[in-house]
Amino acid sequence: MRIGILNVTGYAGLELIRLLAWHPEMQIVAITGRSQAGKSLGEVFPFTGLFPNGGLAAMTITEDITTEVDLVFSGLPHKASAEALLPFIEDGIPVVDIAADFRLHDPETYQEWYQEHPCPEYLESAVFGLTELHREEVQQAKIVANPGCYPTGAILGLAPALAERLIPPAVIVDAKSGISGGGRSLTLTNHYSEVNESVEAYALQGHRHMPEIVQELSEVADTDVQVTFVPHLIPMTRGILATCYATLARSVTQQEVDDLYHARYADEPFVQVLAVSPKTKWTYGSNHCLIHPVVHERTGHLIVTTAIDNLVKGASGQALQNANVMLGLPETMGLEAKPLFP
Repeated sequence: MRIGILNVTGYAGLELIRLLAWHPEMQIVAITGRSQAGKSLGEVFPFTGLFPNGGLAAMTITEDITTEVDLVFSGLPHKASAEALLPFIEDGIPVVDIAADFRLHDPETYQEWYQEHPCPEYLESAVFGLTELHREEVQQAKIVANPGCYPTGAILGLAPALAERLIPPAVIVDAKSGISGGGRSLTLTNHYSEVNESVEAYALQGHRHMPEIVQELSEVADTDVQVTFVPHLIPMTRGILATCYATLARSVTQQEVDDLYHARYADEPFVQVLAVSPKTKWTYGSNHCLIHPVVHERTGHLIVTTAIDNLVKGASGQALQNANVMLGLPETMGLEAKPLFP
């Protein structure tokens, strides 16, 4: 399969390069990155010469994809991503958008949180690419919208409880992310001396990932779900830990909750339900989501903790997982790497 990557110089694009270098069925044939156009991948990122496909480092970064491809990944920012993907969409070439442009079904909601959508006519046919919830739709899709990093853990953590009416449609998500979630461009908020030895809550009046969480959890619950979402920036490179809270709708034992979560994710290769609260370090470099549900008997609450690597399951790994499903390949292909520890 011939693969093109838009914006290979961002963190998502680089992570795709790392994962696809070992993929037995996908070959990268085109990579773009306008700030580095004309240079070889190895010139910009010398470590790519260590990858098994020695030709990757010699590939020239171009401004646009002009080579024939079977699927395109986009790591461009929102709006720019949809605009760059539009010619491929019109030609019927499958695309996986790691940006936010096709995640929200409603163009008015997209405009509220981002800006006017460049091609709203394709929102209805795009599939929200949380494979564990929409695998059948992803199999048939030509446009897959990769979920945001924060929504991935939150949705997977709360979906079983909402689907079984174990909790009412009102949840709190407290999530903490490593600095790489903000992208590779330097800003004051990800400057080392600003972030190191400090923790910050931000976007308290509403983060752009919140409408994704609301959209998907509302579909699972078959009713509107109220979400209070508070993201935090943590001085680490990778990882997201999400702690999700909700009042229990009825009396339930820990064993019942454990059975529910184990049954829901028993056949999911990248979701594991743990008996202990996960650490982000346990997911480092892997496409896994770790989940730990707890019944808090004193208060009658359900607490669900999830951990992912924001650049893998929260971005490029999930994108590859979706692409495998779209192209009829084994879902786990190229994603067999296990977490690094410590």
